[in-house]
Amino acid sequence: MAYERLSDKSNQPTHDDIKNWVGETLDLWENIHDFISQNYDFNRELAFFSKNYGWTVRYRKAKKTLASFFPERSAFSVLLVLGKEEAERVDQMRSELDMDFLTVFDHTEQLHDGRWLWIRILNRDHSDSLIKVLTIKRKPKKNSGA
Repeated sequence: MAYERLSDKSNQPTHDDIKNWVGETLDLWENIHDFISQNYDFNRELAFFSKNYGWTVRYRKAKKTLASFFPERSAFSVLLVLGKEEAERVDQMRSELDMDFLTVFDHTEQLHDGRWLWIRILNRDHSDSLIKVLTIKRKPKKNSGA
């Protein structure tokens, strides 16, 4: 699938560029990023992924990536890699996930290094499913106080 992405390596996008690019899905983008920043201690990085996929906002800690977000014109995709046990736990919570998410999950082969899910986020059901699966990939930190 060819989506219009920020693919010019020589032109690093700003935060405002990305916000404008994802357009009508900006509230979904911000909701997921807010959830991650409030619940995980991962570093947010802007990196050039490849000429086909362009720029990505990814969350990494100790060379482990939680998820990578690829801004697209009026949408965005997320690359989420699940290990075998994580995929089995996702399979056990099927009834809680969006059908589009499950279609991607069911059609993605489990490889030796994980199940590489490319999920396009277009609506609240998609983002809610992603957040649920993120909590399987990594347990949210416990709130301290407030």
